[in-house]
Amino acid sequence: MKIPGTRQTIEEDDVQAIADAMRESLLTTGPQVEEFENAFAKAVGTRFAVAVSSGTAALHAAVHACGINHESSSSAEVIVPAISFVATSNVALYQNARPVFADVESDTLRIDAEDVERKVTSRTKAIVAMDYGGQPCDYAALRAIADRHRLMLIADTCHSLGGSLGARPVGSLADCSCFSLHPAKQITCGEGGMVTTDDQDLAMEMRAFRNHGIGSNHRQRQKQATHRYTMEALGYNYRLTDIQSALGLSQLKKLAKFTRRRNEVAAVYDDLLQGCEFLQPLKTVPGVQHARHLYVVKWNAEASGISRDEAFRALRDRGIGVNVHYQPIYQQPYYQGLISREEIATPDCPIADEAYQSILSLPVFPTMSLQEIGYVVESLHAVAAGTELLRRAA
Repeated sequence: MKIPGTRQTIEEDDVQAIADAMRESLLTTGPQVEEFENAFAKAVGTRFAVAVSSGTAALHAAVHACGINHESSSSAEVIVPAISFVATSNVALYQNARPVFADVESDTLRIDAEDVERKVTSRTKAIVAMDYGGQPCDYAALRAIADRHRLMLIADTCHSLGGSLGARPVGSLADCSCFSLHPAKQITCGEGGMVTTDDQDLAMEMRAFRNHGIGSNHRQRQKQATHRYTMEALGYNYRLTDIQSALGLSQLKKLAKFTRRRNEVAAVYDDLLQGCEFLQPLKTVPGVQHARHLYVVKWNAEASGISRDEAFRALRDRGIGVNVHYQPIYQQPYYQGLISREEIATPDCPIADEAYQSILSLPVFPTMSLQEIGYVVESLHAVAAGTELLRRAA
């Protein structure tokens, strides 16, 4: 049996939505983009949503709008989590700022608010918190820190669309929240991103940033019967097309269904893995609605007799798309170069360093069957018992 780590769910109504959009006169900068933005903002409970071309573009636009730009001093600092995809910290470098790595909580791998507080300096301008695996961070604690030090709070919500903290949906918990619409995520546009905010000025700044720093688009100028445009700042082509937006609109209607199904898959894993000595699933904090982008366990090398990497290879040999999310960003060669040249500070994140040695992501997606979940769990037990390694050795 072959089981991917993730699988998008594209249905006939999604295909029809794309076909309909392709028959329209405007394939980009058309009405579908604005409609998608409005529907997305409503879904997460914010006043504004800004569609962009990827989750990375969303983070980049948010960091820019929050005042961290090329005109800023090169000593500006942005606090980011040690464990995340590299884009979370890369966007600070794009804007001539220095990422400062905060450690993570050992049982959730969310950014540790106490370590964030320790890492704040007079040069800190913003905090970027990533909802690891789909579980919202401790935004009450992070907001208190941000307010106390007059910092901007940016939520990397690329994993957590459909989640909530208490009664508040993910997307409404920070100054800006940045979503990914990659096929691995809760809903997809193929590639795409979205930033949500309640601040009109931030929204306007990001709309210009995604369009080369120009405040109006082709359709708006056409309505005004003018050819003139004004570029007031440096920007990028981070626009989302109408074709992608049509798919996003169709997918957004299924978000609740997808989130519910992901949680059902996780609940089966929880039940079948209960009492296992060779692994421990990450903790879900009370009061949180987990979006279940990932299902992550910590592999116990001592109890199983084999390392995480050996287990990873054995499970891959059995056709299971396990993964590791993620190596601490600062361990990447590019960041090691920055550290050796003293362009960024040497990170002090012992929990992240230790967690990386044991974390393992199991497959999870809305259409995952009980048979597939059962095969994953059966394979975990076989690998831990040593039978799989014996088979490979033979």
